[in-house]
Amino acid sequence: MKKCMILPCALLLAALAVAQSPSPVPAGTALMVKLETTLATFSNKAGDPFRASLTQAVMLNGNMIIPAGAIIEGRVTKVSEPRRISGKPTIAILPEALILPSGDRLFLDARLVDTNLGGGTDVDQEGEFKGSGHDRRDQLETGGGAAGGMLIGGLAGGPIGVLVGGAIGAGATGAHWLAKHRSATLPAGTLLTLELNRPLQMTSSVASAGQ
Repeated sequence: MKKCMILPCALLLAALAVAQSPSPVPAGTALMVKLETTLATFSNKAGDPFRASLTQAVMLNGNMIIPAGAIIEGRVTKVSEPRRISGKPTIAILPEALILPSGDRLFLDARLVDTNLGGGTDVDQEGEFKGSGHDRRDQLETGGGAAGGMLIGGLAGGPIGVLVGGAIGAGATGAHWLAKHRSATLPAGTLLTLELNRPLQMTSSVASAGQ
């Protein structure tokens, strides 16, 4: 008789535990955060840590699930600063942990989808932040440098001088480009939009991302 009573009680407790556990935050949910660490292609490398804080509470079914002020921690996964005409400087980051005001640390699987920076910067489909590349003025400088070199070479040495002068002019402009190569920078205070790749289960039993 006692065994028959224990079984329904156990099932009731299990049902209550499920009912009281918070619903997971769905994949695709946006996390609006402010970067607290300056990241730049000229000063960072893969593996460097970063930190950000949630600027807007995350709501679910009218309830606050994640409060503003929660901390996001992660690391830099890629730094690229090409010293050539084509290509853009790139920073990739990986958000790894959400730290609640209670101190609970939850594993976070999210990616960067947007920033509040302009000036030719963007975020690609892989979540990589792209700095501004060479602009139209740079392109005009290149054309002007090569053309100027060809004109001087032509006056000095005919057809051969044109080729040599063009190469010299382009070479000088290329050196100028290398001297003013672009960098990708995410200053502290930059507003980032992160997006969850998979549901975030709001339980304190989730393993730390650093373990």
